[in-house]
Amino acid sequence: MMPRPLATLLVLAFVAVCSALAAPRPGNVILIHPDGASLNAWNAYRIFSVGPDGHTHWDRLPGVALYRSHFADGLSPTSHGGGTVHAWGVKVVADSYGTDGGRPITARSGADVPILVEAMRAGHAVGIVQSGQIAEPGTGVFLVSSAKRSDYAGIAAAIVASGADVMLGGGEMHLLPKGVRGRHGEGAREDGRDLIAEARAAGYTVVFDRAELAAAAADEGVRKLFGVFAHDATYHAKPEEVLAKLGLPLFEPEAPSVAEMTDAALRVLARTGKRFALVVEEEGTDDFANNQNAAGTFESFRRADEAIGIARAFVAAHPDTLLLTAADSDASGLQIIGLGRQTSPDQPAPRVPATTRLGNPVDGVAGQGTEAFLSGPDREGRRFWFGVTFSSPGDLVGGVVVRAEGLNRERIPVNLDNTELYVPMWETLFGRELPAPSRE
Repeated sequence: MMPRPLATLLVLAFVAVCSALAAPRPGNVILIHPDGASLNAWNAYRIFSVGPDGHTHWDRLPGVALYRSHFADGLSPTSHGGGTVHAWGVKVVADSYGTDGGRPITARSGADVPILVEAMRAGHAVGIVQSGQIAEPGTGVFLVSSAKRSDYAGIAAAIVASGADVMLGGGEMHLLPKGVRGRHGEGAREDGRDLIAEARAAGYTVVFDRAELAAAAADEGVRKLFGVFAHDATYHAKPEEVLAKLGLPLFEPEAPSVAEMTDAALRVLARTGKRFALVVEEEGTDDFANNQNAAGTFESFRRADEAIGIARAFVAAHPDTLLLTAADSDASGLQIIGLGRQTSPDQPAPRVPATTRLGNPVDGVAGQGTEAFLSGPDREGRRFWFGVTFSSPGDLVGGVVVRAEGLNRERIPVNLDNTELYVPMWETLFGRELPAPSRE
């Protein structure tokens, strides 16, 4: 029989090991937010891109959590309210941009600032990547607060002044004075401030297109990077028919993709030698879907999935990194309508119906009522025709799924309230457990 003191020591050692394994480990955080990307939309993109039996980068993420999206004042999601909940870890009303309906809030950690600012105060490096304009809430609320989401000029100025190490996106119009022409168009600021000049004066390397971004990312001397890649967003989120009439592409051809921006941001943040947090948003997944543009939605998902692949490669090379990807809503409730199997490679594409029996629009490759999409092949090589429909315009309550890989992913619960996305990010950045919120 084992002596009692030895047995006690073994029990204590076992408890200590279990506690150590259960405690969060410190590391980097990458959050990728394809806005409006629900499970049904990811399924549709998989079928379109790699076929019903294929696997996207998103599919290969091993961690899974089911996301609950309600707000303090209702069920309907908003991008600015959702971003606030993610960046602060507390439940707010839907019309909030780093506030609770305009009122100051305290983060779940007890800080008076959002998580990226708290990280900077702790000496960590931070960055944001945005395919939309600079004030988009999916990234903006991680750095600043505003009484109004529509105060683009004020939000842009606060973001530029935040001190974040990397800031990449569109929105040149909100960075330059009215009457001043920049690389992509004329400024719209009424206060006369040139925020691009202010960024340069603050020590940022400023870049305006894909080639300049690649050069800056490769330059070991670049430690602070500011990218401005479009007058507004880097894409044109209008229905296919409108884009055809205007002669506009889905995405600006000289603007880097969200994946290229993510790669550049990771390279710059990694060379700081500090623990870091990077928040990435592909806004096109939301804006194209909410404009019932199926082709633009699929292209946005391709770009978001490519960014996830870039991040996964980084995690493989730097295992002290947590990768999370999540949305806060289901943009317009995208669904596919199967139209049968392709019978031969030269079979003409069928046309999709203009609407469903309920009157919802149905998109083909060039818009409503046009030729059907063709899926990628399944495991038997079969391909299938389909159309895309949208249940209702706007951000909806839907099947949002959180995916994760890397450090501390085992700490993420299967059922995750929107306020809880903050927890694994904070615990990884600060290397300690975040106490449960008080119920008093």
